[in-house]
Parts: sequence; structure tokens; C-alpha cells
Amino acid sequence: MQRILFRFKYPKLLLFILSVVVAWLIFRNGSFGGIHEFILTLGYFGIFLAGFFYVYGLTSVPATAILLVLSKDENFLLAVLTASLGALLADLLLFFFIRYEFKDEIEKLPTKKFFKNKDGSLLHKIERLIYLIIAAVIISSPLPTEIGIAMMASIKKMPTKKFAIIAYVLHAIALIVIIMASKTIFTSSA
Repeated sequence: MQRILFRFKYPKLLLFILSVVVAWLIFRNGSFGGIHEFILTLGYFGIFLAGFFYVYGLTSVPATAILLVLSKDENFLLAVLTASLGALLADLLLFFFIRYEFKDEIEKLPTKKFFKNKDGSLLHKIERLIYLIIAAVIISSPLPTEIGIAMMASIKKMPTKKFAIIAYVLHAIALIVIIMASKTIFTSSA
């Protein structure tokens, strides 16, 4: 498989396009054979799994499509909380993996150049706040969450508990929008 992907000039882009096609197949007309029926039987567990895969760049599009399909008939608040919990679990796995497995490489990242003032001054605090805001926007947006998590994991003083709260709230906000869209799409088409 890896050998086949290296023959393509843009293997990640190809996989992303393939994931968009899979999402379209799942979402179009609400049916894709047995897969659609199977997805519908998963209920809240399926919403949890879709939230988990919503985090990863290559699976975010199909996961969003699955969330749209599954959440239409479920309780809005429970669907948001369940999907956000799945997303948080995926975020924590990435956070720990990046923080501990890439610790030596994180030390070499150019964030050291970004924070020019390390003296605890107001300017340093503003620089850190901007960095956190950029990471938060990336986590809550359709952009690959891995980038925002890597940014937060590179902050030495970012405790896991604080990261978990931030990530959960950001995903909950994004998933509220997605699940509200699901309710709107399916009620207007009925």
C-alpha cells in the first residue's frame, strides 16, 4: 500500500479526495446500501465514533457526513455531548502522542522564534495568547485538527486538563453547528 501511494505525486491529497467521495456516497439521498442502514443502527455509539474520526484530517469529511445522517433523529444535546466526547478522546490521544513521542522534535520547532520575548512581559503574554487563539481556531475549524493539537502540545506549560477542557468546548461549538445543520437539512427536505 505504501509503495502504491509513493507513485502518486500527492498521495495525501488523493486520500483526502477519496474521503470526500466516500462522504458524498454516504450522504447523497440518504442511502448507500447496507452501509447506510448499518450506520443508522449505531445510534449514539456511531455518533461517538463519528466524533472520534471528525478530528483526523483524512476522516473528517466522512465523519461529518455520518454525523449529519445519525444526528437527525437523535436528541440534539446528547448528540453534541457524545460526538464531542469522541472528539476529545481522539484529541487526547494525539496530544499525548505528540507531546511525548515528538518531545525532542518539538524542542526544535520554530515556535521558539515566534516567542521573541520570553521575559514574562506583556508582549510575551500577547504573543502566547495569539498563538493559542490560532491553535484554537484550527482545532474548531474544518482544518486538520492535528495542526492545532501539535501547536498546543508544543506549549510546555499547557496542562493536559486545560487542553482537554479547551478541546472539548471547541469541538462542542463546531459540532453544534454541524448537528444544527443536520436538523435544518433534514427538516427542510421532509
